[in-house]
Amino acid sequence: MRITGIEAWDVTMPLSEPYTIAYESIDRVTNVFVGVETNRGVTGYGCAAPDYGVTGETAEDVLHSIRDIVTPLIRNSDPLRPAMLLERLRPGMKNRPSAMAAVDMAFYDIMGKVGNLSLWRLLGGFRDRIKTSVTIGICPEEETVERARDWIRQGFRCLKLKGGRDVRMDILRVMKVREAVGDEIELRFDANQGYSLEDSLLFVEMTGKARLELFEQPTPKGKPDLLQRVTGGVSLPVMADESLMDLRDAFKIAKRGLADMVNVKLMKVGGIWEAMQIDSVAQSAGLEVMVGCMDEASLAISAGLHFALARPNVAYADLDGHLGLVGDPSDGAVILKKGVLFPTDRPGLGFDPK
Repeated sequence: MRITGIEAWDVTMPLSEPYTIAYESIDRVTNVFVGVETNRGVTGYGCAAPDYGVTGETAEDVLHSIRDIVTPLIRNSDPLRPAMLLERLRPGMKNRPSAMAAVDMAFYDIMGKVGNLSLWRLLGGFRDRIKTSVTIGICPEEETVERARDWIRQGFRCLKLKGGRDVRMDILRVMKVREAVGDEIELRFDANQGYSLEDSLLFVEMTGKARLELFEQPTPKGKPDLLQRVTGGVSLPVMADESLMDLRDAFKIAKRGLADMVNVKLMKVGGIWEAMQIDSVAQSAGLEVMVGCMDEASLAISAGLHFALARPNVAYADLDGHLGLVGDPSDGAVILKKGVLFPTDRPGLGFDPK
């Protein structure tokens, strides 16, 4: 089998409900879809969700990468050798993780289709479903509570609140949500790098009665010592997100004890192949893993889901980036039932764009 062509196209999707996090507000996103064609009529698909603030890429950067770097290097190659092809691409794609992730997904999609296996089975098949959290952006207290109640009515049992702009307002929002949803709902909090050490310690102290499940990326990613001091200074599990961009970061976090947990996003790390290596480092160091996402079309969410289902060390999922995307051409690539995600169980990633 050999690769005969690569195509890439961008799709801009408005959000049905814009949201705000510590450093930006979002009302629409652009994803780039990739198709890798072969001489046997099998096409693998992937999806990039570039975010300049996180991945350092725009949609135009991804399209350029696929056209000018990826295509010349993989045309006429065997797509069933993803490790070899990804290593070939690595030097030129060093700072293009979401573009790399899209190509990686397409290779794995081809492998599953050729083997007639859903990818989660091919990668290990540890579980066949996983509960996901759903995210509530920064908004006023009453609106936060109402959104929380609405998600619970839809069947979600785990909520993630965003914050990082005003620690005292964040404390109030967390406590009001806990009061509104009761004790059985899991609550997580993500400060998106917005806190100082003092803010972080105050937040954990004042929200103790809310029984949060985890505290995600409280401090700036460029200040690992601050993250380490938060982790060592609180009883609540601390998760690294923006501080984990690649395999080397995973080693640093594990070696220095910078966090208790890590958030692995395919768009940050460059795809499934790299995510599996990071997960192995985390497992060896006793760090729990959450599979997270950006604002991603369902096809990219599917790739994250298949990775999560395959690996025993993935304890949490935050795979809600497809919810509310208007005009997602890969809608249906995952199945969501009352806050639990299932694969379609068709070969590969389980979906071919129409």
